[in-house]
Amino acid sequence: MAEEKKSFEEALARLEEVVARLESGELTLDESLGLYEEGIGLIRLCSEALEAAEAKVKILQSTPEGDTVAFDFKSDIVET
Repeated sequence: MAEEKKSFEEALARLEEVVARLESGELTLDESLGLYEEGIGLIRLCSEALEAAEAKVKILQSTPEGDTVAFDFKSDIVET
């Protein structure tokens, strides 16, 4: 069964629901395992969305010469 692709916000909200239900302690073992599996999928979806967003983020910094340089999000920023 193909599941509709969730936005990051939808996946995060559903993950919070899953965690709350798991923490309630009111589920059977089978229900807990099913929700745990769903939660792992949601974590992967959120992680992939964050990695894609991180790849797009650039930090703009002016050089001492007045030029603007784009740095990757994870790179070290040169102090001016």
